[in-house]
Amino acid sequence: MGNDKYQVLKDYFGYTAFREGQETLIDGILSGRDALGIMPTGAGKSLCFQVPALLMDGVTLIISPLISLMKDQVNALNQSGIPAAFLNSSLTAAQYRSALEYAKSGRYRIIYVAPERLMTESFLDLTHHVRISMVGVDEAHCISQWGQDFRPSYLKIRTFIDQLEERPVISAFTATATDAVKDDIVKILELENPVMVTTGFDRKNLYFEVQKPRDKFTSVLTYLEEHPDTSGIVYCLTRKNVEEVCEKLCDAGYKATRYHAGLSDEERKRNQDDFLYDNKSIMVATNAFGMGIDKSNVSFVIHYNMPKNIESYYQEAGRAGRDGEPADCILLYSGQDVVTNQFLIEHSSDNEELDDELSEQVREKDRQRLRAMTFYCSTNECLREYILRYFGERSANFCGNCSNCNQNFEDVDITVDTQKILSCVKRMGERYGVKMIVDTLRGSKNERLLSLGLDHLSTYGIMKETKEQRLREIIQFLLLHDYLRSSDSEYPVLCLGSNARKALFDAEKIQMKLPKEEAPKPKKAAASQLPPENKVLFDRLKKLRASIAFRQSVPAYIVFTDATLREMAAVVPQTEEELMDISGIGQRKLEKYGDTFLSAIREFLQDEEN
Repeated sequence: MGNDKYQVLKDYFGYTAFREGQETLIDGILSGRDALGIMPTGAGKSLCFQVPALLMDGVTLIISPLISLMKDQVNALNQSGIPAAFLNSSLTAAQYRSALEYAKSGRYRIIYVAPERLMTESFLDLTHHVRISMVGVDEAHCISQWGQDFRPSYLKIRTFIDQLEERPVISAFTATATDAVKDDIVKILELENPVMVTTGFDRKNLYFEVQKPRDKFTSVLTYLEEHPDTSGIVYCLTRKNVEEVCEKLCDAGYKATRYHAGLSDEERKRNQDDFLYDNKSIMVATNAFGMGIDKSNVSFVIHYNMPKNIESYYQEAGRAGRDGEPADCILLYSGQDVVTNQFLIEHSSDNEELDDELSEQVREKDRQRLRAMTFYCSTNECLREYILRYFGERSANFCGNCSNCNQNFEDVDITVDTQKILSCVKRMGERYGVKMIVDTLRGSKNERLLSLGLDHLSTYGIMKETKEQRLREIIQFLLLHDYLRSSDSEYPVLCLGSNARKALFDAEKIQMKLPKEEAPKPKKAAASQLPPENKVLFDRLKKLRASIAFRQSVPAYIVFTDATLREMAAVVPQTEEELMDISGIGQRKLEKYGDTFLSAIREFLQDEEN
């Protein structure tokens, strides 16, 4: 296999230099030390155990929970001339027996195995026939109850290692780990004096944005129109969302495919290949897609729904820009996403082998992570800094490459607003959720509020001039900074937090970043208000749009919406600059349709003159 790490790197993997952190971990492992590598998606974790595996005597076992990852990595290794195999539930009984026999005969240097297989009689028998030089634990965060994907089967790893005749080197790798998870990995795996590398979580080429659109699908279409000829992933929370979004994208003329656990293995494989080989440019998927997928030219990841924790979000978003080129990570947020995630947490059956007490502990940690994810979607601070701080990393509070840093914000004194909100929560007995607090402060006349007598409180209506959206933003800020806290229940209620006293009694000045409120734009002309001659133009433009849509086999609204055509008919633009001022016309549509529609308008004006 070669006796030099650089020779192995070049001969088998085709690289001439190691990336940050790789060489430190490889050197540690080759010197006989345990290792822990925390490296973000795309940083090259696999090489850290694959290169040493080819330079050590004996067999390296890689424990992984992901069948698709095992298959892909084993296929890639075999293609590179490295004998490797996997042992998991996707093999038939006959295939599994054959793989074990080949392993006993010394055919493989690297064997991937699911954690559930470790303590089976047949696998333990294998360990008596081969020398195991290293046990590598991939997705090592799964061993910790603090991890976002705790798997009790990972707790068997240490038991397995203890019964081996000779202790191997133990290495562990993960893309996302907080300090608590990192400590758990070291403790539970009993790593001895491990070489530890955290390469840093920051991916400077990734742009982060949170949108709160009224119509999520329109936002996706707008993005795709503005970024033609790009490849990306649209993540959805449920299979139903995947089906709907994929179908609508295909109807709109985009090359999209889908991936979720409800499809057959054959279709998942076919759709995954279509995406990987650029037959389809857009993959619409649940979080079942992506682990171990090394597609370098993914230029965007759009989350159609908010994931349930920062760890999952950053791992999924990190599948963009693996080639180092600029890439976009956009999250489309709505309050319903929180409700859906809360339901999934309360009714999860991922770990049926847990007892009731442990299940509740896991759920409680999932609720905490969901709150952190919700705060991410609500903060007006730098999004990159929020993520890095979550993982225990310090960073500047202005990155210049996220939607919050690029928006027009101002520092607003919210001291008085804070006191009003906290007083309202207190006077309402700390028994109500955000919606009821907001309605009371804004003086709502809703039936339930009146029946509870909340309209008699001194805080009723004291913020009626404040828009609901801004009031909710301030409440989220107060939750994030512990002036308020939310109860851990299926129907959360607001309570005073540990910093409430400072705001209410210590005259603490409180400031937050808020987007500058823009002056209301003049109303556009509606179709019913169009003069007769402009109605004629509107009808002409509709016919032109219909002919273009027919030629392109797309719905008419994909070319331009009725609202855009109405404004066009009302304004009668005659230059590209004037056309660009019309709502719904961006640079791409200007380039694609501008000349055609301007010609039609000029023809109309000539006809009017004649």
